[in-house]
Amino acid sequence: MAGLDEQWKALQKQLRQLELQTRTLRGDARKRLKRVERRTRVTIGKAIRDAQPRVRRAVDEATRISRGLRAGVRAGTAAYRSGGRRTK
Repeated sequence: MAGLDEQWKALQKQLRQLELQTRTLRGDARKRLKRVERRTRVTIGKAIRDAQPRVRRAVDEATRISRGLRAGVRAGTAAYRSGGRRTK
């Protein structure tokens, strides 16, 4: 029985060491995760701030192009209607 008691005590000691290591590693992982989340938020915020003006300019340009295209179609339609039929 003495051998079993020694093994039991050794296992308990190992278990305490593992618990301590687990707590330490869990705390380190939590710190690392917070740091990664913060970096991600900062990076995404910068990307959005950088992209917004470009997107606005692209939308404005697309709006101008579509306005010009519609005006051209209207002018072509009006010219076609006013011209009448041409015969040879």
